[in-house]
Amino acid sequence: MPEVLREGETVKGLTSGFMDGNTWLIVCTERRIIFLDKGMLYGLKQKDTPLEKINSIEHKIGMIFGKITIRDAATEITIDNLQKAAVAPFLETVNSAIEALKNSTNAPPPAGNEPVDVASQLGKLTDLRDKGVLTEEEFQGQKKKLLSL
Repeated sequence: MPEVLREGETVKGLTSGFMDGNTWLIVCTERRIIFLDKGMLYGLKQKDTPLEKINSIEHKIGMIFGKITIRDAATEITIDNLQKAAVAPFLETVNSAIEALKNSTNAPPPAGNEPVDVASQLGKLTDLRDKGVLTEEEFQGQKKKLLSL
């Protein structure tokens, strides 16, 4: 896991299930969901979905196994044959991580080449300052970071 996790990233929860014909380890961090398949011949396969990109997460629980489906704007990932008892705790972990990310004023900048809407972000920071969530000093620090992007 150390070579998979980014600096400062921590594991919040994990489970395993069947996806794309193999058993995968599914890891939730405070930033993303990571899917890992340690193949016998082909090494490590890795996929990940940033939490801020997730549009919905659904689940089904059967007699013995459960299933989770994660959707973002472009893809749908279904993990089958999860242990029934692992479905609810993993979903709670993912939902808590998504909520924490939404509420965080220290969220990492968007991945890739997506532009940052500085005006919108400044408006959010101003609202947080006006509501007393941020001190003037914290506001100025976040503003400085945002304007340096």
